[in-house]
Amino acid sequence: MKFRPLHDRILVRRVDEDQKTKGGIIIPDTAKEKPMQGEVIAVGPGARSEKGELVALDVKAGDRILFGKWSGTEVKMDGEELLIMKESDVMGIITGAKSSKAAA
Repeated sequence: MKFRPLHDRILVRRVDEDQKTKGGIIIPDTAKEKPMQGEVIAVGPGARSEKGELVALDVKAGDRILFGKWSGTEVKMDGEELLIMKESDVMGIITGAKSSKAAA
């Protein structure tokens, strides 16, 4: 299924973090928090300024981002849990990180 976000919204796939701590302790699923990092899958065309001009988004598909714990709306598409959020919910873009496609 194809999905194109509208305006300044983005579609994000959460990136799973390591399942054990640096000390080697394995964290059970029940104790894990949802990751606050994700990979941008799709972006909308941008928001409109007060003058009516289209302002492009700073994030693009493939970017790895950091967002707030309660950001976005969870949706399920093709059996996968994804997030739809506004670009303003993004705290920053992580550079120098491996994409989830490279890890798979």
